[in-house]
Amino acid sequence: MKVLAIGAHPDDVEFFMAGTLALLKDKGWAVAIGVMAKGDKGSMELSRRDIAKVRHEEAKKGAELLGAEIYFMGQDDLQIDIDPKSRQVTTEVVRKARPDLVITHPPSDYMTDHEFTSRLVRDACFAASCPNFETDDPNPAEPTGGIPTVYYCSPPEGIDLLGRPIEPHMVVDITTKIDIKRDMLACHASQRDWLRAQHGVDQYLIEMEEWAKQLGTDHGVFFAEAFCQHRGHAFPKENLLAQALGDLVKEL
Repeated sequence: MKVLAIGAHPDDVEFFMAGTLALLKDKGWAVAIGVMAKGDKGSMELSRRDIAKVRHEEAKKGAELLGAEIYFMGQDDLQIDIDPKSRQVTTEVVRKARPDLVITHPPSDYMTDHEFTSRLVRDACFAASCPNFETDDPNPAEPTGGIPTVYYCSPPEGIDLLGRPIEPHMVVDITTKIDIKRDMLACHASQRDWLRAQHGVDQYLIEMEEWAKQLGTDHGVFFAEAFCQHRGHAFPKENLLAQALGDLVKEL
C-alpha cells in the first residue's frame, strides 16, 4: 500500500499531514510526497532563484526523515493555476507514485495556491486512470488501475476562506508521531528563521503544535490531524485511513 501527500509549498505536507504519514509508514505503507510550487517567494532577503534552491533541499531533508519519495512539480509560488499543463504534470506524479491513498489541501482554504493544488490533485487522481489522457512528460508513466482514495487535510484554524468552520469527517491521533512531525517541519529552517525574526519566538513550530494540540483536545487525544474524504461520484467511498490505522482514527 502507498500514500501520496501533495502540498502546495515545500512545508505544507509537514505542517498538515506528516503525523498521519508517519503512522502509515509504521503500518508498512510506502510514502511519497509531492511539492507543487518551488517556494520561490518565501524569503525577505534571498532572490527567487536562491530561496527556491534552499527550499528544495529543505524539502528533501524532511522527506528523508520519513524515508519518503519526493516529487517536485516546479510551479511558482502565488501562480499555481488550473491549466492543461499543470494538470498533466500533476497527473504524471500520481501515475509515477501509483498511490492507493492521496492527501492534499481542502477545496476551500485561505489562499488560492492551496485551493488550486487541491483541484489539480483531485483532477489528476481521476485522469491518471484514463489511458487517453496524454501528457508531455518525456518518460510518461503507465495509467493507474483506478482512482485512489482521496482525503483533504484540515485548513489552518479549521475554517474556509470566509471564516466558516469546516467540520472534518475524521481525526487521527498523531500523539506518538508529534516528534517526527516537528523534526520534519524544523528541516524548513528558512521559513522557521523568517518567522522567528518576525515574531521573536519560534512561531513556526509553535503554531503547528498549537493547532495539532487544539484538534487533539477537541477530540480526546493530545495531538491530532483532521481530514475530510472526497466522496463524490466515481471516487472510492471506503474509509481507507480508518481501515489502515484502526483505533487511531475517530470518525465524526
